[in-house]
Amino acid sequence: MSCFAALPLVRIVVVDDHAIVRECIRALLDRHDGLAVVGFAATGEQAIHVAERLRPALIIMDLALPGVNGTDAIRLILERLPNTRIVVLSSSHLPQSVQGALRAGASGYVIKEEAGDELLGAVRKVMAGEHYLSPQVGSADDSGSTDHESMSPWDSLSQRERQVLRGTAEGASTAQIALHLSLSPRTVDTYRSRSMRKLGLLNRSTLIRYAMQHP
Repeated sequence: MSCFAALPLVRIVVVDDHAIVRECIRALLDRHDGLAVVGFAATGEQAIHVAERLRPALIIMDLALPGVNGTDAIRLILERLPNTRIVVLSSSHLPQSVQGALRAGASGYVIKEEAGDELLGAVRKVMAGEHYLSPQVGSADDSGSTDHESMSPWDSLSQRERQVLRGTAEGASTAQIALHLSLSPRTVDTYRSRSMRKLGLLNRSTLIRYAMQHP
């Protein structure tokens, strides 16, 4: 039995500019109960539109895309769909690529050469609320470390998450923050909760103190 069978159906969008790669990923994922590839995109712009239309639980995305690059697409998608999780599947080992994707909000980073069982493991961890990095990028040396420990917690937050935290620290209500950022109150609460998980904060008062220390 698939390790995903006991979970709710995970609806997945695959983003890559090579059709054969998209089909290979679908073939890999569709063998497992609980995983369903529901859409494809070949460019950053398509990824944004497809994500908004299908609202998948997970997106598997390359970074080297025509037009809007993968890192910018990640950021834009998560601003609209903060509950969607994104795993990068890239051939790039460069620290700036990995760090850029993580700062944009990606929850996982897998090297294409290692796709297969490792990609499935990354999907499992990310859908359980964890992060995943391929060993090749997670164990980089200090001159180009890409481990989450090399990033400050504040740097790991997206722009929207920081805006919500700053509004909270300034005493604005959820409704006021939602109006100011053109978001729904529920989305503001999601950004706040996700930020607290990333920062390891247990309650709203510690969140406010933290935000006040990072103007």
